[in-house]
Amino acid sequence: MNWHDQVDIYCERTDFTYWSEPLNALTNGFYLIGALYMLWRCRRDGLPIAMGLGLLLLAIAVGSFLFHTHATGWASAADVTPIGLFILLYLYAVCADVLDLRWWVAGLMTLAFVPYAAVMVPLLNMVPFLAISNFYWTVPILLVAFAPFVARQSRVTARGMLIGAGLLCVSITLRSLDLILCEVWPIGTHIFWHSLNALMLPWMIEVYRRHMLAGRAAPR
Repeated sequence: MNWHDQVDIYCERTDFTYWSEPLNALTNGFYLIGALYMLWRCRRDGLPIAMGLGLLLLAIAVGSFLFHTHATGWASAADVTPIGLFILLYLYAVCADVLDLRWWVAGLMTLAFVPYAAVMVPLLNMVPFLAISNFYWTVPILLVAFAPFVARQSRVTARGMLIGAGLLCVSITLRSLDLILCEVWPIGTHIFWHSLNALMLPWMIEVYRRHMLAGRAAPR
């Protein structure tokens, strides 16, 4: 696809004018609020990964806004790139800091997300509804798979991850219903994907933050 090709994949968009998706564009403000809140909350914790996740959430807000206004190939890349980086950095954080694996093992497990997704996406494509948001479903599946191992370190952290996975399942479902319900709900359901993820992503940062702070406070 050419970087400047127009992209129309959401119910709310009716043409390629800048504000053809006003609600989809403006609900990215929720990401911005969540990012700024978490950056403020983590500012004195000495947790560089948490700060990095907050900055990526800020980039998600900007990239998604660009996509829902410009609706081009380059804007799509600006949208999905920080999402992918957030997933990888969070996976590394879980492996290195929650499961307490050596950095190189955590790094290899993070890189393993690529072949994992490459296998899972074709499998998800076999189920019509799941195929709509195939890549995104790989994330809650992975969170659920990691939860028993995380629970060995901290049941509270595992519970937090499962809550995040549950929120994500709801938001992915709403994202997938966008075009399906377009005739009966013309504004689309993508706004709920933004709204729920603007809660879920800061929550996932907070789960990691609390785990790290609890580890510092634990008696040695």
